[in-house]
Amino acid sequence: MDVLRADNIRKTFGDTEVLRGISLRVKKGEVLAVIGPSGSGKSTLLRCITQLEKVDEGSIEISGIKFVENGVYGDSKTCRDALLCSGLVFQNFNLFPHFSVLENVMHPPVNVLKKDKEETRLLAMSLLEKMGLADKADSYPFQLSGGQKQRVSIARALAMKPDILMFDEPTSALDPELTGEILKVMRDLAKDNMTMVVVTHEMKFAREVADYVIFMENGVIIEEAKADEIFNSANERTRAFLEGYSGL
Repeated sequence: MDVLRADNIRKTFGDTEVLRGISLRVKKGEVLAVIGPSGSGKSTLLRCITQLEKVDEGSIEISGIKFVENGVYGDSKTCRDALLCSGLVFQNFNLFPHFSVLENVMHPPVNVLKKDKEETRLLAMSLLEKMGLADKADSYPFQLSGGQKQRVSIARALAMKPDILMFDEPTSALDPELTGEILKVMRDLAKDNMTMVVVTHEMKFAREVADYVIFMENGVIIEEAKADEIFNSANERTRAFLEGYSGL
């Protein structure tokens, strides 16, 4: 079953066509890594899927809910229902600075889904424990390291129980040691069969964890294949990009 289907996505900013006919599929339990140079359209693709940007053309369906077809968006309920099936983890955490860690995780399900507060508190604490942050429940974001903040943001996204979780360069703001913390969390999510789309420059993670990899450049997909095929690609452009990374 496809959790995510995108067909012929096009997006233009001014005179620049950032996405030029992108199509992809992600099945339940799969991890898709999206790689490519800066400016290739990777983050814009995620922003279109999560409705932070509107596409100019194309269709997107999440968990069987097609919220845009041939560039025409559905009604507000359809768009909201599709949005609630996905979660997005940002580069820079986007936590509420005036909320405690526990309040940050509880806020979306209580205020968006109108979930019971005590039930949500128990869920939030279980997620924080899974993230190794149960002892930080009463702390505030300014008291946390970057890696801890990102783990809170992952817990917050999981609290909404999404069918698919998107990561937009989740380690780009972190130093190497803290990057390892987040990659471990994501590896554990993959082992738990969480469906994920991960925009990343962490090639080792993409090679070891992703089921499929898409290599993008200049708003188009240059190559897409299983991870081991991408990292042993005969495509000259793919090989030239990957040669810039050590350890491969």
